[in-house]
Amino acid sequence: MPQSDGGYVSLGGGGPNSIYNSTTEPQSGSKSVMETVKRVIGTAIGAQDKHALLERDGTGAQPYIVSARDRDKTGKSANARMPSAPAHTAEEARLLGAMPVDPMDDIELRSVQLQYPNQRGSIVGACDLRRVPTDKGDILVAVQGDTTKPAIVTYHDLGLNYASSFAGFFNFPTMRSLLDNFCVYHVNAPGQEDGAPTFPEDYVYPTFDELASQMLFVMTHFNLKSIIGFGVGAGANILARFALANPDKVGALCLINCSSTAAGWIEWGYQLLNTRNLRTKGMTQGVLDYLMWHHFGRNPEERNLDLVQLYKSNFERSINPVNLAMLIDAYIKRTDLNIARTPSGSPQTSAPSLKMPVLNITGALSPHIDDTVTFNGRLIPEKTNWMKISDCGLVLEEQPGKLAEAFRLFLQGEGYAVGALQKLGKLSRQGTVESLSQ
Repeated sequence: MPQSDGGYVSLGGGGPNSIYNSTTEPQSGSKSVMETVKRVIGTAIGAQDKHALLERDGTGAQPYIVSARDRDKTGKSANARMPSAPAHTAEEARLLGAMPVDPMDDIELRSVQLQYPNQRGSIVGACDLRRVPTDKGDILVAVQGDTTKPAIVTYHDLGLNYASSFAGFFNFPTMRSLLDNFCVYHVNAPGQEDGAPTFPEDYVYPTFDELASQMLFVMTHFNLKSIIGFGVGAGANILARFALANPDKVGALCLINCSSTAAGWIEWGYQLLNTRNLRTKGMTQGVLDYLMWHHFGRNPEERNLDLVQLYKSNFERSINPVNLAMLIDAYIKRTDLNIARTPSGSPQTSAPSLKMPVLNITGALSPHIDDTVTFNGRLIPEKTNWMKISDCGLVLEEQPGKLAEAFRLFLQGEGYAVGALQKLGKLSRQGTVESLSQ
């Protein structure tokens, strides 16, 4: 066949069949395994291009493949570029299997266990636990900080206690610095602390008005004249009731996901089923799902998985289910706060509102947004601030930095430790600027 563009070039001999000589088995003697492997790989590379050409020098060296796309415009081969790795056939895999393999190529993970850091231990160890007697039995109060400083009283939500609700938030750097100027009193609802004994069947759990009245016993026990309330969910409702009945004893309120109305029919039905399951079956999957929705909102599995797992573990292992059923039953039987906003210049109605400054907070993903909007509409505009924090449902855990900054500015605006809080704010902003510059 004559030589032409795109045709085959005779590789030796000049005879009519010489074009086939180099495409069949070479005529040289026996080859080593490595040489055979090289030749097989080379053949596989050449098979990927329909216009592959065979070249051989006159010294009898092994043939190698030069693809048509590896030639430059002058027809010379451009060997500066390495060919792509071939896909091995079964025969090539058998040949390559004889070559030594790095033992670290394949690693099998046989025993991997997830470990979730428990940051709750630091606040538990830093608190002084006290049993405070009340007219409805003893309650546990955890004191954190110097008792000579202004008092912040916290109250937790359903399914939680002081350790599981506030430990992460008060371990946040800004809040740890804030404790230099305040003393925090973490109040636990009856029977909600870790390892609490089960209440007897004939025990009558306090109503929410009675739980609010227990705050007087706490203030008397620690000789507190005025407090700053910090409550979440059910705890926010309890602190609001206490502030409404004792406005002279509360200087300010920071309430998260607070409801000011009685329970609706849908909430009442769900919670009634939950209390029945908790009393008879313990922490069922249905109760667990409802508690996760109550704290995180919809689709909690799409959020911080470590945090979700931590809260699930707490609901399943730390809380006494019978005692929790009693608290939930008291929550769905709560009465309306019976407060109303009084427009300026109009006569005072029989339903007064909260007289102290209120910071009303919720999360953008929280299921309690409507409750906080309703609550905000019943407060005095000049004394309330409503805030919706983005990208979170559980504000304390998912956005502690934003909440801590809002709480700091709120306290500073009310005149609490102004100099120390301003210094703390400067340090916080400097830390933010440094982190952004890095």
